[in-house]
Amino acid sequence: MRFHPDQLQVLLVFTKEDSQCNGFWRACEKAGFTCTVAKEAQAALACFRDRHHDIVIIDHRNPRQLDAEALCRSIRSSKFSENTVIVGVVRRTDREEACVLPLLAAGFTRRYVESPSLMACYNELRQLELGEVRSQLKLRACNSIFTALDKSQEAIDITSEDNVIQYANPAFETTMGCQSGELIGKKLAEVPINEKKADLLNTINSYIRIGKEWQGIHYAKRKNGDNVKQNVKIIPVVGQGGKIRHYVSIIRMCNGSTKAEKITECVQSDSHTEHTPGKHKDRRKSSLDVKAVGSRASEAGTPRRHSSIARIHSMTIEAPITKVINIISAAQESSPMPVTEALDRVLEILRTTELYSPQFGAKEDDPHASDLVGGLVSDGLRRLSGNEHFLSTKNARLAGLQHLAGAVLAPLSPHDDIPPPIARAMENEGCWDFNIFELETVTHKRPLVYLGLKTFARFRVCEFLNCSEATLRSWLQIIETNYHSSNPYHNSTHSADVLHATAYFLCKERIKQTLDPVDEAAALIAATIHDVDHPGRTNSFLCNAGSPLAVLYNDTAVLESHHAALAFRLTMGDDQCNIFKNMERNEYRALRQGIIDMVLATEMTRHFEHVSKFVNSINKPLAALEKDGDTREGQEAVTAMLRTPENRALVRRMLIKCADVANPCRPLEQCVEWAARISEEYFAQTDEEKLRGLPVVMPVFDRSTCSIPRSQISFIDYFITDMFDAWDAFVDLPDLMRHLDHNFKYWKRLDDMKLRSLRPPPE
Repeated sequence: MRFHPDQLQVLLVFTKEDSQCNGFWRACEKAGFTCTVAKEAQAALACFRDRHHDIVIIDHRNPRQLDAEALCRSIRSSKFSENTVIVGVVRRTDREEACVLPLLAAGFTRRYVESPSLMACYNELRQLELGEVRSQLKLRACNSIFTALDKSQEAIDITSEDNVIQYANPAFETTMGCQSGELIGKKLAEVPINEKKADLLNTINSYIRIGKEWQGIHYAKRKNGDNVKQNVKIIPVVGQGGKIRHYVSIIRMCNGSTKAEKITECVQSDSHTEHTPGKHKDRRKSSLDVKAVGSRASEAGTPRRHSSIARIHSMTIEAPITKVINIISAAQESSPMPVTEALDRVLEILRTTELYSPQFGAKEDDPHASDLVGGLVSDGLRRLSGNEHFLSTKNARLAGLQHLAGAVLAPLSPHDDIPPPIARAMENEGCWDFNIFELETVTHKRPLVYLGLKTFARFRVCEFLNCSEATLRSWLQIIETNYHSSNPYHNSTHSADVLHATAYFLCKERIKQTLDPVDEAAALIAATIHDVDHPGRTNSFLCNAGSPLAVLYNDTAVLESHHAALAFRLTMGDDQCNIFKNMERNEYRALRQGIIDMVLATEMTRHFEHVSKFVNSINKPLAALEKDGDTREGQEAVTAMLRTPENRALVRRMLIKCADVANPCRPLEQCVEWAARISEEYFAQTDEEKLRGLPVVMPVFDRSTCSIPRSQISFIDYFITDMFDAWDAFVDLPDLMRHLDHNFKYWKRLDDMKLRSLRPPPE
């Protein structure tokens, strides 16, 4: 419980602002307290009733000018003064010390012998704060705590170290059928309903001596003579010197049926439905016979519920999470109290809608992280008010298909030879350090077609799809044409880079052990199309701008849905580039579902969900299985675990997510170039948001103030590190993790130098 308020309130009552008044005023400023001065009794009383000060200091040196004792009595008569500390300032005298009893009788807490020095006043205020004021705040908190106990549904009683009952809440009174007046102040031995608890104190003390609480079943007798079975938890309250000062007992009734079971029994006993022997019975213990309830309600004059409700309740289909909740709820009935309380917390978590989506709290001093989370992870719907939010087709950046195949580039012939510069640029495309920017330069910003042809050939995708190389080449051309070369980042070079990373991951032994040929083809195709027709703006921007795409996809995964839908529309719209035209229907459906699932996985709003599922469903079980060593049985168990459809889907999602944001794991020169490109794209979005009067989704990405090193550090900290740690644990990627560590240190060095640019100044 937090006892200290944000700022103590002090009221000074002095008829004139002399040195003593000024001393307390300056002391309040030094201590950080809020101080108010009143010069007459009525003004002081009105001020106190308005603000309820924690400390009131009254000048008692001049009774003719101010009747301090009368003012103190008036303040004490107010219902707000219960926890207020009142100090009387008295004169310093050489005579015998005056008696303090008149001050105490008037309601003063203590007296202060006049001393106007700043330190004397400051010391007095600090002693008051840590002494009387804190004690009063604790008393105020105790009132709140006892109010909570009074409203608690659990039966609670508190006894002293001598087993004298100090407190019993209303739930305890109801449970035991007696009034608190019959219990308070009596010893346990004098109260029949608790006679057996007293016999347990020796056992309880044996637990306490080793630092444990006592818990178990306790049989008590109600006032009317009924025996009741209780699940009791007795907690010792240890005071100074380690001595027990109180016992707190928390009681739950554990006899009889649950309310739901009683209702079920009632319904079943009243039902006229005959049960045929040997027929299957409903296994859900607490389910209701809706038909019987409906018939009785109808007989009583209540309108009959719709038959659809009855059908719903009669269904035996239950969601897995519902079954889990029902099992846990049933287990609570016979569990001891700590287990019951723990299961309560488990149920509270399970009843949330997003089990794998943590609530993200970025550091207050890291606006880059906050903006990245707000712009990439949340849905970003920072709405405009009233008529400011409008749908403008005139200014919308996306109005359907913006590019047609062959409008910019002449199609390549399937027999075209790859020019030597391009062939040389792709010589090491199987290595992680492959430089996509060299290929971008020699292909005149058409790297996707050439890298796609070589990569798809390496994985024999045409054979899997049963399509010709000419069809694949036409398909790659139409996809690349629909990437915006004007985008600094989300262009076909980024797509080619993601395709390269995807192919690199697919060659790893663990991935080959896990995925099928259909998974490989889905991954390569998804990487190729995952950002097609990207406008260079985020989902949040499109939603705030009311773009046609945001309207079409209901502000949900707008771009990712568009990428997948457009790619299939382009593919199926022209027989010359339809790479799926010769596939068998069921195989095509499986491939299509895998592609769509992977493209949608690149949406950042579900980033933490995907990573968390991968860690909990893949990494942790895998680590447990691999403890068995390299035995044949252990390897078979690992393979069986990885090859389930659910786990293959998790691996595919993680694969494309890591390929999509692998820039911080590339060699430094490539990492810096990608950072410059994504920053420029975000800068352009911020510029447009300001120009059009839209909400600025990521305010830190203002080209005049943004620190690119700091933005990269935040991105690595909050998105990259945990994900690639998990991916590295699964795949084993030492080269990537070495680059990631080196690049992070590079950005950290620039940030430590207070630089906002991409590179340090030349030496």
